[in-house]
Amino acid sequence: MSFFERLRKGLSRTTEQLVSRFEAIGGAEAPAVRGRPIDSGTAEALEEALLSADVGVAATDRIMTSVRAAVGHGGNLRTLVKEQIRRILADAERPLVGARPRVVLVVGVNGAGKTTTVGKLASLAKAQGERPLICAADTFRAAAVEQIAIWASRAGVDLVRAPPGADPAAVVFDAIVSGKARDRSPVIVDTAGRLHTRVNLMSELDKIRRIAAREVDGAPHEVLLVLDATVGQNGLTQAREFLQAAGVTGIVLAKLDGTAKGGIAVAIAHELKLPIRYVGVGEGLDDLAPFSPQEYVDALFEETW
Repeated sequence: MSFFERLRKGLSRTTEQLVSRFEAIGGAEAPAVRGRPIDSGTAEALEEALLSADVGVAATDRIMTSVRAAVGHGGNLRTLVKEQIRRILADAERPLVGARPRVVLVVGVNGAGKTTTVGKLASLAKAQGERPLICAADTFRAAAVEQIAIWASRAGVDLVRAPPGADPAAVVFDAIVSGKARDRSPVIVDTAGRLHTRVNLMSELDKIRRIAAREVDGAPHEVLLVLDATVGQNGLTQAREFLQAAGVTGIVLAKLDGTAKGGIAVAIAHELKLPIRYVGVGEGLDDLAPFSPQEYVDALFEETW
C-alpha cells in the first residue's frame, strides 16, 4: 500500500463516521445549493458528525459559521466542510527553522510511541539525504536506552548514549558536540516520558533546553509532542499542557490506526495553532511521513490520489 492508502486505512473509523453522517444529511449536496437556508436538522446533524470525529467544539463552530455563511451562494456541503478543515490545518503550518545541527526534542507521555517515533524520524531524515544523530536522553526509564539503540540500529544512524541514571542534559550536550564535530543533523533527542505535573521531569526538560540553546543558536529548533491518536480529546488536553510547560512547536500524530479518531488533528491546529508535523500509521520504519493537510482531508472524505 502507498502511504496515502495506509493513511486512509488509519482514518477509517473517522471516515466512516463522517461519510455516513453526510449521507444521512442528504448526500453531498447542501440545501444551500438550491438557494434555501440549511434547516436546523441539517445543521445539527453536521455538528454531530464533526464532534463525533473529535474535531472539537471550537473548530466545529468555525466550520459551521462558514457553512451557514455560504447559504444561498451555491456550493457543495462536503466541499465546503473539506475546504474549511484544510484551511484550519494549513493555517497552523509554519516553516522549519534552518540550522546546523538542527536540534529536535521529542517529548510526550509514556506509552504514546515517543521512542519509536524517534527512530522513524531518524530513518525519514536519512532517506531525505540528511545525516541524523539520535541522542538517548531518556536515562530515567529502565531499558529505554536499549530500546532506542535498537531503533537507531534499524535506521542505520549513530547513537549518543550514557549509562542509566546519567544526567540527561549532559547526554544532550555530548550529542550536540558530537553532531557539530561530525557534521550530523538533525540531532534527535529522545527524552523521558513525562506528565506536566511531574515537576522534577519538567525541570529536567527545561535544563535540556537551556543546554541546547547554549551550544547551538536557537536550539532546540523543534519540540515535537508525540500524541497517541487513539486518545481523542485527551490529546488536546495533553497538547495544551505540554505547550505551556515545554514550549511545544509541533505535533507527531502517532498510532493512527483504524481505532483512532483523526479529527483531533483539526482541534489541535485550530485551538492551539500547533502544526501537525508528522503522522504515523504503523510500527515500521517507513510508517511515518510529513503531514499534508490536503492528503489528510482527502483521506478523511475517502477521496483518491
